[in-house]
Amino acid sequence: MDLLRWDPFDGLTRVRSPLGDLFDAAFAVTPAPETWVPPVDILESPDAYLIRAELPGMSREDFNLEINEGSLTLSGERKLETPATNVEYRRAERFAGKFSRSFYLPETVERDEIRATYRDGILEVHVPKSEKARARQITVTVN
Repeated sequence: MDLLRWDPFDGLTRVRSPLGDLFDAAFAVTPAPETWVPPVDILESPDAYLIRAELPGMSREDFNLEINEGSLTLSGERKLETPATNVEYRRAERFAGKFSRSFYLPETVERDEIRATYRDGILEVHVPKSEKARARQITVTVN
């Protein structure tokens, strides 16, 4: 005889209803493939901002980076490869599709000095601050 652990909520987790499905659809945590956006980190140092975006499996030709009216926009499209003949997906968790992300640039950055590099699926955008935006030490004299 096998011992089974009793879970008082086991029956509740198996109950499905049309109302429950409606709530699942309305409050889904997992984004739909049409809404995929690359994850981004934004770091700040005294001299510059650094924006890092994950673009795994993409080539440089798959995305675009541009500055327009005070915002930096990263856009592009990630495509899933077509499976070989007589092969089909059983599960697909990687997202694909078009994306666009925009970031507000403060007036205190040097727009003409922005530089970007792309390596190993990571895009790094270096946004230097202008001299007037950098913190500086003020010397206090005693009278």
